[in-house]
Amino acid sequence: MSKHTLRGQAVRCLLLAFLFVVCLASSVLPAFAADSAGDIEMSTPYPGMTVNAGNKLSFDLNFTNSTGSGQNAALSVASIPTGWKGHFSGNDSEITRVFIKKDVASDNSDNSSSSATSATFELTVPDNAAAGDYPIVLKATTDAGLTSTLKLDLAVVTEELGTSTFTAQYPEQKGASGTAFSFSTTLVNNSSSEQSYSLGSNAPQGWQVTFTPSGETNQVASVTVDAKKSQALTVAVTPPQSVQAGDYKIDCSAASAADNLTAELSITVTGSYSLQLTTPSGLLSTDGYANKESAVTLSVVNKGNTPLENVNLTATAPDGWNVRFDKSTIDTIEAGGTVAVTAYIKPSKDALTGDYVTAITAKTSETSSEADMRVSVKTQTVWGFVGVLLIAAVCVGLVMVFRKFGRR
Repeated sequence: MSKHTLRGQAVRCLLLAFLFVVCLASSVLPAFAADSAGDIEMSTPYPGMTVNAGNKLSFDLNFTNSTGSGQNAALSVASIPTGWKGHFSGNDSEITRVFIKKDVASDNSDNSSSSATSATFELTVPDNAAAGDYPIVLKATTDAGLTSTLKLDLAVVTEELGTSTFTAQYPEQKGASGTAFSFSTTLVNNSSSEQSYSLGSNAPQGWQVTFTPSGETNQVASVTVDAKKSQALTVAVTPPQSVQAGDYKIDCSAASAADNLTAELSITVTGSYSLQLTTPSGLLSTDGYANKESAVTLSVVNKGNTPLENVNLTATAPDGWNVRFDKSTIDTIEAGGTVAVTAYIKPSKDALTGDYVTAITAKTSETSSEADMRVSVKTQTVWGFVGVLLIAAVCVGLVMVFRKFGRR
């Protein structure tokens, strides 16, 4: 056999061997490719957000499984900024794994598909997070080693926060001592976190200051206000009975870890007004006679701590009686002072013997006092004097008789 012929046979053998390998590869590789094709994918509709410090966020997670078989995947946070907190949740519970059915694209917002896989990533931004960009990487890994990562891009911006305040609707009030002043106040927490406020005041000794949340009856010493929320408070201020008239400033405080707030209240005490009408002895009774004036001394006492002006005296007596005063108006009675007034009471000419009541009133624009004076009317007759004269005349006559006939 020639070399040319051998070479041809060798080429034919090589071609046959190549065709055999190609046929074998075509029958094996497709099956291998079918077994290894497909992947899983984790996604969210809004992977980029602008947030503020203190925000709490929820990211709905969707899963796609194209492997042709159900996949059990472990969920993890591959990277997260220091101080930030996040976890996965499903069915209102914290979860670490999720089962992704084959050929099912799950959407957390689609509740119409009972077979859809749902999961949520809950994220809390720290209260002290500075402005800037913060990436977070989530990871899903199947038992077969397939992985999918999801990057969340968070941009923290500086929020223009208002100043927390503690204010009263009507901070200036006026009244007499003993009045319970009531102020409607509002405590506003404009910080980015919940605050617990301790309540207090700098009221003078003897004053009572209490705080009651709106809609409640119990007094409190502290109150908790959520971030960006407000709390209505009723502040009751009661001065002591003995307080002097004047202007008083009451600073009510609300102190927390973030704020030290003050509501400035102003109270004008006009003083206490009290009047007493009596007699120097304290007895409210006198004797009188029909159609004759009887003088009664009255004491008009200012029991308050503020001068009383224009004190008017009036009387209410039985029909036909007359009552007059030596001064029916007292210009001023100083605090704690007493002014004597004489009342002249004249029963009617037809008044019978007995006890009668005459009501006497002392009154100002601020206060008043009334005293009931009991008048005992006694009847005067000339027959008493006549009887005395007759007895005297009889005695004189007897003396003269004894003298005349005694000599005989």
